[in-house]
Amino acid sequence: MTERERERQATLLVADDEPDIVEMLAEYFTGRGFRVLEASSGQEALEQAAHAPDLVLLDVGMPRLDGFEVCRRLREHLTCPILFLTARVEDVDALEGFACGADDYVLKPFSLAVLGARVDAHLARDQRQQVKAEVRFDGDVAIDYRTRTVTVAGAPVDLTRREFDIVAFLSKHPGQVFDRDRIHERVGGWENESDSQVVTEHIRRIRNKLAAAGVERDPVETVWGMGYRWRA
Repeated sequence: MTERERERQATLLVADDEPDIVEMLAEYFTGRGFRVLEASSGQEALEQAAHAPDLVLLDVGMPRLDGFEVCRRLREHLTCPILFLTARVEDVDALEGFACGADDYVLKPFSLAVLGARVDAHLARDQRQQVKAEVRFDGDVAIDYRTRTVTVAGAPVDLTRREFDIVAFLSKHPGQVFDRDRIHERVGGWENESDSQVVTEHIRRIRNKLAAAGVERDPVETVWGMGYRWRA
């Protein structure tokens, strides 16, 4: 397999609030052998980033959560190249983009052939050699399983080892319900906390810490009479 063939098996994340652009880019890069993840908003871009893209094509002018803020949050966990797609041409915009972690700017309208060549070049030059972090984005909550950290809108949440273990276990099985005994059994390493009822107290503390950090919608849901689950 040639170097170019290996590059073209990479995964791209395309994020733009214009459906026609997302569709055009997805069709073009899929036709070139890439796997393409699609996002129509900043929030969707963060969620899709959990699939560890090799390169991100990111629109600057998305509503609510713009490309600059998305780039900042992605840079907390990912080192892959990020290319901004933008109609903005002011120097201040370019400077802000590079300051928040972008690798390149592509001005709209652009040539697909030239954009494809830029993507190839960035993938070929990507020498970071970092093992991709396992990251899950749920709204403003980001869970990095490799570094065992939880952040809310970029700010770290001070969880104990046991609290993080519970968050990691539940979030890796979104939508599945686990009772206290099951959580106690699967998380393990409880040492002197042998009673499964301690799970309830740990979850209470997790909720309080996330709420204090600004999380409005509790990601740990109580299913009455059954147990707990991470909201899917």
